Amino acid sequence: MKPLVLVVDDEAQMREIVRYTLEETGCEVLEASGAASAWKLVKSSDLALVILDLMLPDGSGVELAKRIRSAQKLPILMLTALGDPQQRIEGLQAGADDYLPKPFSPRELSLRVEAILRRTHKMRQMEPRRELGPLSLDTARGRAYYLAKDLKLSETEFKLLRVLAEANGGVVTIRELLNQVWETTSTSGGRDMVKTTIYRLRAKLRSAGSDEMIHTLRGGGYILEYLGREN
Repeated sequence: MKPLVLVVDDEAQMREIVRYTLEETGCEVLEASGAASAWKLVKSSDLALVILDLMLPDGSGVELAKRIRSAQKLPILMLTALGDPQQRIEGLQAGADDYLPKPFSPRELSLRVEAILRRTHKMRQMEPRRELGPLSLDTARGRAYYLAKDLKLSETEFKLLRVLAEANGGVVTIRELLNQVWETTSTSGGRDMVKTTIYRLRAKLRSAGSDEMIHTLRGGGYILEYLGREN
C-alpha cells in the first residue's frame, strides 16, 4: 500500500509541485489549503506523513503541528522561509521531525520524504520494548514512558532517545545523531536541530518527574544515564 501524505499549503502552485513530486516518489497525496481543512483530514485519514507550511490563511502552522502531535504520532515535515532560523526553531519545538526551506528542489523534497518514511518503517521493525530503569521504550509503537507515564514524543524525539539508549551509557556525538536520526552527515543547521530536539526531550522527561537523564558533554556529545544501568 502506498503511503498517504497530506500536503498543507495555501498556494495552489506549491501544492501542485509537491503533489507531483510525491506521486513520482510513490506516495498518494491529499491536499489542504488551510488549518481547518487539514485538521479534518488528519482526523479522518490514515496518514503516513504531513507536509506543512508554517504560514496558513486561517491559523498558524506551528499551532496546527502542536495539535497534530498532541492527538497522534504522525511525522511532520515543515516548510519554512529560506534563511529564517527562528521559523525552523519554532517548527521543531512544535514537534516537526524535519524542515525544508523554500524554495527547494523537487529532488531534495523527495529525498527528505523518503528518509522520513524509511525511518518510520525501520522503527516498526525493531525490538518491541526496551527497559532502561524507570524509562521504557516501546519501539513497535514508537512510544516512550517514564514511570508508566506516556511522554508523547514526536517521531524524531523518539528516534533520538532510542539512539541514546542503544549507546548503553556511551557518548553519542552530534554527527552520529545527525546520521542516525536525520540520515545526514551535514552539520550545517544540524546542530540547531539536535539541540532543539534534546531540549524538548529533557522538558518532557522533567514533566514526567525525571531527574536529568540526558547530559551534554564538552566537545558536542550526549549521554543517557539512568538508575539501574550496568557500568
